[in-house]
Amino acid sequence: MGKTAFIFPGQGSQYVGMGEELAKEFKIVEDTFKEANEALDIDVRKLAFKGPKEDLKETENTQPAILTLSTAVYRLLLDKGIEADVVAGHSLGEYSALVGAGVLDFVDGVKLVRKRGQLMAAADPSGKGTMAAIIGLSAEEVKEVCQEASGEGVVEPANFNCPGQIVISGEKKGVEKAVEIAKDKGAKKAILLSVSGPFHSSLMEAAAKKLAPQLDKIDFKDAKVSVVTNVDGEFTTDSNRLKEALIEQISGSVRWEESIRAMIDDGVDTFIEVGPGRVLKGFMRRIDRKVKAFNVEDLRSLNKVLKKIK
Repeated sequence: MGKTAFIFPGQGSQYVGMGEELAKEFKIVEDTFKEANEALDIDVRKLAFKGPKEDLKETENTQPAILTLSTAVYRLLLDKGIEADVVAGHSLGEYSALVGAGVLDFVDGVKLVRKRGQLMAAADPSGKGTMAAIIGLSAEEVKEVCQEASGEGVVEPANFNCPGQIVISGEKKGVEKAVEIAKDKGAKKAILLSVSGPFHSSLMEAAAKKLAPQLDKIDFKDAKVSVVTNVDGEFTTDSNRLKEALIEQISGSVRWEESIRAMIDDGVDTFIEVGPGRVLKGFMRRIDRKVKAFNVEDLRSLNKVLKKIK
């Protein structure tokens, strides 16, 4: 029997209406949103179900909303008898993975990502930073592009998502220059992303420093299942290592393709994206088409997984 991995999406996968259908159908989902609302100073349930989109897009709102839906779906899958042998999350999704693996209590997790969102927004108050997706160049080529463009401003590889899809991050001028150079080098696409900051770049180091004392206030437990961390693509269950990895990932690259390949090498043949959107499922197709990839975000996708996996 092959193993199953639960993978958790990051920022950018949010949309107004997410989770509403499942919350109407399943008490466990509705209760998870209630729990988040009681823990926070915002109405996560209303933001996720009704928007407005502009408010949901603010990073300090987006992060708790995605974590809440991912946790709700995770609990629902467990309730339906589907369990993971290993978990991983893309950027913010790493927090959802840690809640799933029993490392973080859900209420602690949701408060933490609200704070993380606030710190990340504050690290780039004047909006000097941005990110761009480079499609069709290798990792080495993207590193070269960033070096060539760095005379214009800080620009670094941020997310190694899948073959031919790498996100760069940094100061606007540096990123814009890198986009030009990437096109000259034959990138199929090089496009600026509508994000609220230069995430996963050295410009986020201020946020990382301020996050560390927040993490120290929280009780981290060893993971019940292995977690593959963003910063090194390695398996661990050690609570101290998992805490360190959360600090490193704010300003470090997300090594997603490496993380997925490590899980496949370990015998994972079924991946379930747990939470809003299908971004990670899309990456899976480009990493390895032989493995099964599903997502669960609404009734239709849930029923599909229950049919195929039960």
